[in-house]
Amino acid sequence: MKTVRLLLYRDIAGSVVFVALTFLALFFFIDFVEELSSATRRGEALAVAALRALFEAPGNLYELAPIAVLIGTIYALSRLAQASEFTILRTAGLGPARALGLLMLPGALFGIFTWGWGEWVVPQAERASVGLIAAASSPGPGAWLKNNTGSAALARSSAVHVAWASPDGRLHQVRIFEFDADSRLVRRIEAASAEVDRSGRWQLAQVSLTDWPTAPTATATVKSTTASFLNWNSSLTPDVVSAAVLPLHTMSTHDLWRYSQHLATQEQAAQRYEIRFWKRVLYPLACLVMTALALPFAYLHARTGGVGLKVFGGIMLGISFVLANHLAGHLGLLRDWTPWIAAAAPSLAYLLLSLAAFWWLVRYR
Repeated sequence: MKTVRLLLYRDIAGSVVFVALTFLALFFFIDFVEELSSATRRGEALAVAALRALFEAPGNLYELAPIAVLIGTIYALSRLAQASEFTILRTAGLGPARALGLLMLPGALFGIFTWGWGEWVVPQAERASVGLIAAASSPGPGAWLKNNTGSAALARSSAVHVAWASPDGRLHQVRIFEFDADSRLVRRIEAASAEVDRSGRWQLAQVSLTDWPTAPTATATVKSTTASFLNWNSSLTPDVVSAAVLPLHTMSTHDLWRYSQHLATQEQAAQRYEIRFWKRVLYPLACLVMTALALPFAYLHARTGGVGLKVFGGIMLGISFVLANHLAGHLGLLRDWTPWIAAAAPSLAYLLLSLAAFWWLVRYR
């Protein structure tokens, strides 16, 4: 059995790595051409376009990991079946249940790799790409944050707008609007930049303040002042602010969880981030599903189609899985589905499909 494992795992690992590198090269070329066109319009150097395309590669690998596992496993098993090696293994006692069990180990290892890659490598690469774009062009629309602290009768609520964040975590073009308990605007704070510590204290620089009177009278006036620095206390921590300012695809699983909890606390819509969180949690399990989905191809006789036809079928299955995964997320957001159900539905559907196909092939073929 040790020899069988070595044979299967070596062929599967080699095929999956080859497919993943092929897809990465293809998508790098596509991203490079797209970035080159944008860089030419902005008058940027060729190296900048190549660097941006390179920063997109980790995210592409994460998205393509289940497809690469599916196609690579199908290719390895189909080659074994075409050379009658898999038939010999079946004759020697490799039953369907044992074959499925053997494939679960590489599927689990691919899933662990996908989770770690998406949790640490992809967010860092995406944030570097965002920082590179922000440094070379004008910032985007920024983000709004809501801050409610203290008792409802005494505390002020705040709405904060941050235009953009640099890679070192510094915030730029900050605007803060403070409201009293009756939702009247009482203060506006504008700062050129800000830093947030772990306790939620904002250190604002180059500040302009405008205060409105809380009780309008005949002599009450609007006061405008300036300051070089100002400390502003809030419940908004650096993780929450970074998650709001940076694009959704730059967030790790922990960032998504923290930000969705913050939105729920502030009574804001959080389903988009909750669905994204559950997709991140459950996405590595797709590698297990893909290995199970690839096993029935080993039971197809070589005369019913060559390796190329089976690989083409694997590509179509992989594409359909990616489409179903994205479609389920959008439908869950539109139809207000439970987040974990929207995230798990595609993987569960394809797992049932793989088990049904496997049972049919073993029972009737």
